[in-house]
Amino acid sequence: MAEKMSPSPGGGITPLQQMLASGTGAILTSLFVTPLDVVKIRLQAQRTPFSKALAVQSVPWGAQPATWKCFLYCNGLMDHLYVCQNGNGCSAWYKTPGHFTGTLDAFVKITRYEGIRSLWSGLPPTLVMAVPATVIYFTTYDQLRDYLHTRMGSWSHYIPLLAGALARLGAVTVISPLELIRTKMQSQQLSYRELRVCIQSAVAQDGWLSLWRGWGPTVLRDVPFSALYWFNYELVRTWLCRQAWLDGATFTVSFTSGAISGTVAAVLTLPFDVVKTQRQIELGDSEMHPVTASKRSSTWLLMQRIRAESGTRGLFAGFLPRVIKVAPACAIMISTYEFGKSFFQKLNQEQQLRGL
Repeated sequence: MAEKMSPSPGGGITPLQQMLASGTGAILTSLFVTPLDVVKIRLQAQRTPFSKALAVQSVPWGAQPATWKCFLYCNGLMDHLYVCQNGNGCSAWYKTPGHFTGTLDAFVKITRYEGIRSLWSGLPPTLVMAVPATVIYFTTYDQLRDYLHTRMGSWSHYIPLLAGALARLGAVTVISPLELIRTKMQSQQLSYRELRVCIQSAVAQDGWLSLWRGWGPTVLRDVPFSALYWFNYELVRTWLCRQAWLDGATFTVSFTSGAISGTVAAVLTLPFDVVKTQRQIELGDSEMHPVTASKRSSTWLLMQRIRAESGTRGLFAGFLPRVIKVAPACAIMISTYEFGKSFFQKLNQEQQLRGL
């Protein structure tokens, strides 16, 4: 597409329009990436069926003995713990129409036996959190970037780095308690009233900070990723515009810049992603059966343990799946977002001209 986009993040649009643009990008990204993760979860499920799961008694939360399974689900925007109990509410995830021999075979069989809609199973509950989180993140980044441009003249090259880190820190901090609450509701099938009592009990016992359990490892991965992503994105986008003699980034330039910067950031932060994945599963275990949950170790000790057990390569486990998922997700998200901002900018300009 030859249509040019505004090179500046604010671009003469309102925060509400930024939210609409980022929300649209979040939905499109989720629609594209969700099938990849549905297939991954189904492959995981056939390796560890419910018959091999544990039946436990969750005494502190008053839950009944249950057969459980905890899935780590990612829609390209953020990770979620998806808890299945007694197989209930898991019909979307836990189906095995034959044996899957690989990713392509799983795509074909799921589509053939269950219909193409099954590839988007579980999308609505994750969008409930992914879209608001993305809206907060992208809108905060743009607002911070504009503000810092007025304050940091000679340090302008580092503005994307700082704004990206601060925006992600804020988004993670806001969403972390919601993720913990959602995990509790899924793992123990609580009503809203029961959930309120449980939260009050947890806060009374461990304080308000208990609602941010798992915040540390999430920040260690997401904040460096965000800082590196935005820093590289601005550099690559500027370089591509210069190479093509463009005054502003096109859809193609934004898409390519997003894919490249997302890949670089994903590779450099992969060890933290490996640790975060293990800590999320531990969090799910502790929420489902706190009595038997093992004591969580620090992020640094967990990295040392992984390196001792699997070598340095263990810290980079899942390299290819992460890159395959992150690169297109970043490309779709940022190009859609930039296109949306460009659309609103032109709309605002037209309205201003009509008012003259």
